[in-house]
Amino acid sequence: MAQERHILVVDDEQKILEVVSSYLESKDYKVYTAETGSEALNIFERMNIEFIILDLMLPDLSGEEVCKRIRKRSRVPMLMLTAKTMEEDMLDGLQMGADDYMTKPFSLRELYARMEAILRRTAENPVPLAARFLWNKGDLSVDFEKIEIKKNGQIISLTPKEWKILSALVKYPQKVFTRDDLLNVAFDASYEGSDRVIDTHIKNLRKKIEDNPQKPVYVKTVHGLGYRFGGEKE
Repeated sequence: MAQERHILVVDDEQKILEVVSSYLESKDYKVYTAETGSEALNIFERMNIEFIILDLMLPDLSGEEVCKRIRKRSRVPMLMLTAKTMEEDMLDGLQMGADDYMTKPFSLRELYARMEAILRRTAENPVPLAARFLWNKGDLSVDFEKIEIKKNGQIISLTPKEWKILSALVKYPQKVFTRDDLLNVAFDASYEGSDRVIDTHIKNLRKKIEDNPQKPVYVKTVHGLGYRFGGEKE
């Protein structure tokens, strides 16, 4: 049975929250709702949110501000909703990091179709927040332009599958990846083996980038769910 995907819907209109939540839950999504920007950020920090539907007009923090704060640390896919129809507003939302934009009123079927398209696109080609990342005072660095990883300044050799797995974890540091998620990242569609092969790749990856593979700092296990990325980014 496929694991539920967690969706956060942010809107100050209770009716919209109820209708969108009911529709997405009928599609087997786990839905969290927030009526304010502050509440949305709190939920995002605590839960494994995999997609955000975000209204721009909120009573405290604006949707634009919520988007900016989330984009500083995550590339979680995001679709913005608004009653605004000005082209400048749409462009501003996309420039802040939204993956798509819809104006109210909207069709639930179109909303769902766009959400699914964004999820497919971002799963196939995750977008990093920057070209190069540093963690824990330079202990680990990942350079996506050079396709290079360094540990304590020394280049580490990764297999192509190890690189794909680490890249996905790094690009979505708040996301918990299931074994199936990582299989989709690292293997092509013809793979028919066990998802436990991911555990082997994770074990080998930890040997290469962790000071103590038994107490990992970067590739963390989320018991009962999968793996996520840790480390303090500079």
